[in-house]
Amino acid sequence: MRCPFCKNEDTKVIDSRVADEGQAIRRRRACVECGRRFSTVESAVLAVVKRNGVTEPFSREKVMRGVRRACQGREVGDDDLAQLAQQVEDAVRASGSAEIPSNEVGLAILGPLRNLDEVAYLRFASVYRSFDSLDDFQREIDDLQGRSVATNGADTKVSAESVQGS
Repeated sequence: MRCPFCKNEDTKVIDSRVADEGQAIRRRRACVECGRRFSTVESAVLAVVKRNGVTEPFSREKVMRGVRRACQGREVGDDDLAQLAQQVEDAVRASGSAEIPSNEVGLAILGPLRNLDEVAYLRFASVYRSFDSLDDFQREIDDLQGRSVATNGADTKVSAESVQGS
């Protein structure tokens, strides 16, 4: 690591600590030449392979920008978007691969976005999955409603059982 002050390439690590919820390491360094200290942050690079073959580093900010467009006009806060981006990154990193296709990032977005806001999910899915007709929208709406009924039905069943048990 090159010293940012004197540009000497001989530096030594004084201290290392885990940072960014275990995703990075913060190192405190000292320059052997000038004696000044500085910090570095090291993290494993997660690369996204786009459809055209170009590779770029994964970016939570890029995920948030894309989802923010789908959430335009909806009651979704920046904290919600940051949490969603973190969930997406965690899911993508869990694959264990250093390079991940961009379509897998899109798939990783769909699940948390569905839970966050169904309208934003529909907007995002319509672009991501290239909806061509109203039938595509209807199928997705039917799927959302089916999940909603299944979830509400399970809640109702549990509530009814707990009332009967009382």
